[in-house]
Amino acid sequence: MVDKSNILLIYTGGTIGMVKDYESGALKAFNFDKLLKNIPELKLLDCHINSVSFDTPIDSSNMSPEHWVEIAALIEAHYDSHDGFVVLHGSDTMSYTASALSFMLENLGKPVIFTGSQLPIGDLRTDAKENLITSIQIAALQHNKKPVVQEVGLYFEYKLYRANRTTKINAEHFQAFASLNYPELIESGVHLKVSQESLLPYVRRKKFKVHKHMDTNVAILKLFPGIGPAVLQGVVDIPGLKGLILETYGAGNAPNEPWVIDILRKAKEKNIHIINVTQCSGGSVSMGRYETSKQLEELQVINGKDITTEAAVAKLMYLLGNNVSFKLFKSIFETSLRGEIQEN
Repeated sequence: MVDKSNILLIYTGGTIGMVKDYESGALKAFNFDKLLKNIPELKLLDCHINSVSFDTPIDSSNMSPEHWVEIAALIEAHYDSHDGFVVLHGSDTMSYTASALSFMLENLGKPVIFTGSQLPIGDLRTDAKENLITSIQIAALQHNKKPVVQEVGLYFEYKLYRANRTTKINAEHFQAFASLNYPELIESGVHLKVSQESLLPYVRRKKFKVHKHMDTNVAILKLFPGIGPAVLQGVVDIPGLKGLILETYGAGNAPNEPWVIDILRKAKEKNIHIINVTQCSGGSVSMGRYETSKQLEELQVINGKDITTEAAVAKLMYLLGNNVSFKLFKSIFETSLRGEIQEN
């Protein structure tokens, strides 16, 4: 007799956990204690399913690093007793949370799959059931008694992506997420098509470790034509600021006005980390390729390469929370820790 996988569903909130009251038309939170009753298809899955919910489910717009720690702690508490985890989360900030968890869960040897939906689970045309059922199947997927996926993923509309490579691209289509700089890990069709070469490779795992300190003294500034010194200066002068993500043009370009470099240089002298990421949905920073990024390169601004803004925020908070020294910070940020950037 083959032992069935134990899968833990973690419900944080979001559309997927809502059902419609057909008398009033209002949406109300789903009772996950009655999961099998409401979604009888789950009985057909070849695994044991347990569930746990936030005491007060939240809209993902209210998601915070404190909630990230709560999710991480739930996974830590159930890590030895479960073979995989499915986190149900609102789509608006899912890429931020999933990226953060990828860094917080060090030496992860089991799947942690984030999913959600654009329509409530009780809606006639809902995408919630397929997303949920396939996410559970992926979390339970094993080969030679080892999990096929050993990283944090995000599943939506027939595709599993590496979580820290995703961004939300559409508020209305079922295909709400994209991973423009990295291929999908699994595609769901008649069968689950696994791209083995895209998964994080299996290595002899060190001890699983959960990091619970995320430093939120960070800011993001998106450049735009007409930005002036007062805006940039106002951001770097934020009290307690430790890191600034600069969303630049194209391949990492910024205005080469003297005031830009002067303000950034003084910010670095105050030990503020500055990360250059492209504001394009896809592509990579290539500092020095154009004259308008050469000065940033000479200033030793951190090269975000092809990292998403969501992953850059999470990685910055994670490294700051782990008190990485200013001297080592640049080289560590530019190194792929969880497959979040292309190193070459």
